[in-house]
Amino acid sequence: MASTSNILELPLVAPIGSGTGKTSIRSIPVLGLGTAAFPFVDPQTFKEAIVNAIQVGYRHFDTAAAYLTEHSLGEAISEAISLGLIRSRDELFVTSKLWLTDAHSHLVLPAIHNTLKNLGLEYLDLYLIHWPLSLKPGSYDFPLNKDHILPMEFKGVWEAMEECLKLGLTKSIGVSNFSCKKIETLLATAKIPPSVNQVEMNPVWQQKKLREFCERKGIVITAYSPLGGKGTPWGTNAVMECEVLKQIADIKGKTVAQVCLRWAYEQGVSVVVKSFNKERIKQTVDIFGWELNPDELEKMDQIPQKRGNPGWEFIADQGPFKSLEELWDGEI
Repeated sequence: MASTSNILELPLVAPIGSGTGKTSIRSIPVLGLGTAAFPFVDPQTFKEAIVNAIQVGYRHFDTAAAYLTEHSLGEAISEAISLGLIRSRDELFVTSKLWLTDAHSHLVLPAIHNTLKNLGLEYLDLYLIHWPLSLKPGSYDFPLNKDHILPMEFKGVWEAMEECLKLGLTKSIGVSNFSCKKIETLLATAKIPPSVNQVEMNPVWQQKKLREFCERKGIVITAYSPLGGKGTPWGTNAVMECEVLKQIADIKGKTVAQVCLRWAYEQGVSVVVKSFNKERIKQTVDIFGWELNPDELEKMDQIPQKRGNPGWEFIADQGPFKSLEELWDGEI
């Protein structure tokens, strides 16, 4: 396992830029720790997990308004600084996301200000549009009230995201759960292109078409649910119980999780993992210093593909997407 002294020197994925023409270009850490939990984790357990992750060497933390973890993450960051684990917030890469109720042009700025207030931070490193649709403002029901689903006005919402960037409230802006076609729609009017597209990606849902498209457009992919999203309402055991992955893990003397994360790293993407278990947090770091050979990669390439997070909750007869085909534009 990599020691805590050199984790800061681990490889980073491709640089992401502000898109403003300025020189504020930085890299997004390969490994990020996600903070979504279903059911919700108590704040103390959550904070201890974040502080432990920082101690192990994590420097990228992924949250969202919808996760209700921004406040606890901010407290954990403050505690890590007070403990001397990091010198300042500037050593971290913090991502948050615009929720659908605020995905309206006039609500984006208030939303990021609220996120920063929750986190106790002056800026984000990356702010993402969570999904390519909107909800009626103020409707925070879970599960979603499908009568409240609205089409997103991409041009106006993205202009507001660009304003967040220009005001220094975030270093970079991007999207999440966007198909190739929806990115094309956004790019048609965007003055600043998205730096990142955060999407579900793992050996059972490899996203080849989307990855190739984003690479051509200079957009970095961040993979969520790299282990299948077990524990989420839509999570699957298909990744962790895949026989091909188990066989490769046995040969390598690694866990299935480590094989999945190493595979993602070799695809040139950043990865957001989720665990509040101290030992598993340490294990995820051990994906460097070894590699998958061509035969193993070929076997993984042949794994039958299936999306784990279909997004059924966003399908509605009166909404913008009346089928999964329309939501994902055929990328299903």
